[in-house]
Amino acid sequence: MKKIITVILVSLSIISFAQNVPFDKSSFPDKKDEFKEARAQLKMGDELFEYGEGGYRNALPYYLKAQTFNPNNDLLNFRVGVCYTYTHERAKCGKYFTRAFELNPNIDKKIHYYLGYANHLDLNWDKAIAEYEQYKATTKDAAELKATNKRIFECQNGKELMKTPARVFIDNVGPSINSPYNDYTPVISADESVMMFTSRRPGTTGDVIDEGLNEPMEDIYVSYKEGKNWTKAANLGVPVNTNDHDAVVGLSPDGQKLISFNGKKNGGDLFISLLEGNKWSAPDNMGKAINTKGHEPSATFSYDGKTIYFVSDRDGGIGDHDIYFTKTNERGKWESATNAGPVLNTEYNEDGVYMLPDGKTMFFSSKGHNSMGGYDIFKTTYENGTWTKPVNMGYPINTPNDDVFFQLAANGIHGYYSKAANDGLGGQDIYKITLLGPEKQPVLLNEDNLLASVAAPVSDFKAEKIVSAGPKMTVLKGIIRDDKTKQPLEATIELVDNTMNEVIAVFKSNSTSGKYLVSLPAGKNYGIAVKKESYLFHSENFDIPLETASYQEVEKNVDLKKVEVGQSIVLKNIFFDFDKATIRPESANELERLIKLLNENPTLKIELGSHTDSKGSDDYNQKLSQSRSQSVVLYLISKAISTDRLVAKGYGETVPVATNDTDAGRQENRRTEFKILSK
Repeated sequence: MKKIITVILVSLSIISFAQNVPFDKSSFPDKKDEFKEARAQLKMGDELFEYGEGGYRNALPYYLKAQTFNPNNDLLNFRVGVCYTYTHERAKCGKYFTRAFELNPNIDKKIHYYLGYANHLDLNWDKAIAEYEQYKATTKDAAELKATNKRIFECQNGKELMKTPARVFIDNVGPSINSPYNDYTPVISADESVMMFTSRRPGTTGDVIDEGLNEPMEDIYVSYKEGKNWTKAANLGVPVNTNDHDAVVGLSPDGQKLISFNGKKNGGDLFISLLEGNKWSAPDNMGKAINTKGHEPSATFSYDGKTIYFVSDRDGGIGDHDIYFTKTNERGKWESATNAGPVLNTEYNEDGVYMLPDGKTMFFSSKGHNSMGGYDIFKTTYENGTWTKPVNMGYPINTPNDDVFFQLAANGIHGYYSKAANDGLGGQDIYKITLLGPEKQPVLLNEDNLLASVAAPVSDFKAEKIVSAGPKMTVLKGIIRDDKTKQPLEATIELVDNTMNEVIAVFKSNSTSGKYLVSLPAGKNYGIAVKKESYLFHSENFDIPLETASYQEVEKNVDLKKVEVGQSIVLKNIFFDFDKATIRPESANELERLIKLLNENPTLKIELGSHTDSKGSDDYNQKLSQSRSQSVVLYLISKAISTDRLVAKGYGETVPVATNDTDAGRQENRRTEFKILSK
């Protein structure tokens, strides 16, 4: 008998707990003042809710105050849930939809759709699918059925992706960058030394409030890497930040150009700014080839700066927002943009496009493809003239929430993106992703270990974690200075494809710091020339075969020498056939630079000196070096340089600059130089 009473009491308790409490004064006879205040909050929330999507976020704080007073009202709980689905904290909607359903299973015709979405956000895939299917049985609306089937497909994707989670660490970058407010769209330089991001924290330029969201306008902030830590973020200030929305969406690999979004006109346009010394130039509209009357929310540079990939909702797209690209013409102007095509673009939105400076790897976010919900981050590569099928970056990088604006450092180890999470400092925060790469397998040292593992396998073995090897590319960086004073110089840096004898890109070092950074995707023989008026040019050679290359950072400080008697430089991009004095075609650009220098200084007289390593006899090396020097002199004479300005000199192996005991040393010793004899 006692057991029966207990069951009855528990049942009555549940029924009582699930009883709807109307929001009227008769329900709260002893709390008249509190009811009056809560009712006012509810009324304000209802007025904003009636605006639809535009009012949901603003209605939420009023509804939450009212719900704290009366947590058992079916309609209020339902509307709080709806409002949360339009915020960055949408995962909080679940408990309110669940409570609304407990209070009134017929609260709204879409309640099972919303319960499905709440479980979807909580990664309860099967429960979500069941709720979505239950909703489908109640509607005949074609658009609603399509949207619900899309949600079911996302849940199926999520189930599959979670079977093999991505091997990553995800860490909040901390309070030096993140604030209690929304911080998002991180962009980084190729070497991960600079980060810019967008924030809605107080203190925005002009102290302007976005009335639609009741938040400060967007401003751009910057932080610098010092060791393993980021410096305290600082507002980038005017002229980049204005009294309107200013969001950073792209940064060149060298950190010298930024693309910003300004929301003042045409639904938002893209602008470009240049770092001139330690100050940024005023944003310059990127023009009609890129900006339209529509919305252009994100963009990224190619490694050479000659192509920009961007997102737009212009007419004629495959979906709402598509990825487009445009290249510079011979005059340096952007050509008409081209849709990137159906391999990348879907009928749903794409956004957050980012091109890795390896020249072929792109990351972007999409609500299509095999997304597990909202925007997911995808990876694709440009191979044989087309983009590969985008690959979902997987869980936990991607979630059923929006995962956008992923940027990967050139080393392939660290990525950055923003999201709203329970461990955050408030609103959206910026997180660092460490890609761990494939898991190392356990090494069994002998037959006994092998037998032991078979007899008693260790189920909780954790293989050693390794870090991603990164893309096939080289990042060359350093400081350009005056050889004598060591003062930083602004110089022009030409990047040349030696095989094709064409200039790929032109960069400049920073006029204040002298810093430069050049990205060199694998698969080419590169010539690099550093030039400045009244200085001798400096050249470097990087041969990076595709089949042998892996990521590397090379730091090379360059000290430019003034055009003065006695100065000499090595011509590192003059090549000869093996064991011969025949100049190879790849030498053309280097020789043209030398000719230009001689034409700009018509009284200059120089010595062309060639050197060998110590392999071979002294006599043979002397003759080979003399022949090679003479070949260069004859080439210059054929280009109208006067004979009396040129002296050919072979030094053989007599003037080494490195050891002859290693391949690297012998390569340094095999060189062609020129020395100024008189001005």
